[in-house]
Amino acid sequence: QVQLVESGGGLVQAGGSLRLSCAAPGSIFSISTMGWYRQAPGKPRELVAAITRDGSTNYADSAKGRFTISRDNAKNTVSLQMNSLKPEDTGIYYCNLVLIIATNNYWGQGTQVTVSS
Repeated sequence: QVQLVESGGGLVQAGGSLRLSCAAPGSIFSISTMGWYRQAPGKPRELVAAITRDGSTNYADSAKGRFTISRDNAKNTVSLQMNSLKPEDTGIYYCNLVLIIATNNYWGQGTQVTVSS
């Protein structure tokens, strides 16, 4: 059973920063692409950022220039540094893991991010 555990969510003022982290099983982290998705109230879950095992990244347009995704292959964690936060960044942020040798896709429980006006 694959378990992903997110942390780092919270309440911040517009313009502030948060750093989200996700811990993944060491047995599969090294062969996985990791991502962060956001689900706002009444909206579908959308990709925010993703990173491959060798460090290639991609970002949603809304995240470019403000968010940075990174991974620590020694600690089996992926992080999302979020700067210059805006109220529209509010939502539940989910950690996602995709095995590169299969089509298996796993989700964490999510961590709430709320950005006040």
